[in-house]
Amino acid sequence: MNKRIEVIKNVLEDKKAENIEVIDLKEKDYIVDYVVIATTLNPKHAFALLNHLKTELKPLNEEFLRVDENDDWTICDLGDMFINLMSEKAREKYSLEDFLSEIKERN
Repeated sequence: MNKRIEVIKNVLEDKKAENIEVIDLKEKDYIVDYVVIATTLNPKHAFALLNHLKTELKPLNEEFLRVDENDDWTICDLGDMFINLMSEKAREKYSLEDFLSEIKERN
């Protein structure tokens, strides 16, 4: 696993994000190589996680190209990776893992 993903996972784990998943889509026809999904406890928790990620990734010269956020879902576009910080309700509703698993299983 590359250093960036390790840092992201460690930040999310240390800051109490739940059900963290990293999906490798490098060899697939998708818009990014990796998708990270984590469950947040509440909107303030998602905001804090985003700030911690920005702080910890800054020394790696990571650039957050775009961040879209609302109370249930924050998505960070790092160019070749998306980080999804989702409420439990949003994660259940959108089943992002199922969608990405279908892409991953295609030839």
